[in-house]
Amino acid sequence: MRGRKPKPSAIKKLEGNPGKRAVNKREPKPAIEIPACPTHLTGDARQEWNRITKELQAMGLIALADRSVLAAYCTAYADYVKAVKKLKTQGEVITYESGNVVQNPWVGIKNRAMEKLVKIAAEFGMTPSSRVRLQVETPTEDDDMASLLFGKKTKVTK
Repeated sequence: MRGRKPKPSAIKKLEGNPGKRAVNKREPKPAIEIPACPTHLTGDARQEWNRITKELQAMGLIALADRSVLAAYCTAYADYVKAVKKLKTQGEVITYESGNVVQNPWVGIKNRAMEKLVKIAAEFGMTPSSRVRLQVETPTEDDDMASLLFGKKTKVTK
């Protein structure tokens, strides 16, 4: 298949469907739910999981099926943090006894982790350029009171 990747309907809806293209009515619509954090995520990766999943849930852009992609994002984040810490202590260049100066391998690790982060983040609307196209409805006081009294209701639009 050639051309641009199709956008998920949730992203199109948040953008206001600026191209007025037909929305895939048969697209799977998983429930908005935070998946369990994978046990292999520790340290910075787990902290990022806890932070970002709350943000994505608030935007309505997370489902159980997103677990592995989010795990990859959090792993890339942890790799990025580790590389930045190493570079602070070791510097961006290494000078050998012979006088040769080479780039520290942690620079490449940092750059690759950053590329992965940005690529995955854009899929979830987490970059400034992808987020600027989103339109999120902020709940009114009436909405909050109604959900408190009657439970969470979903609006059906045709």
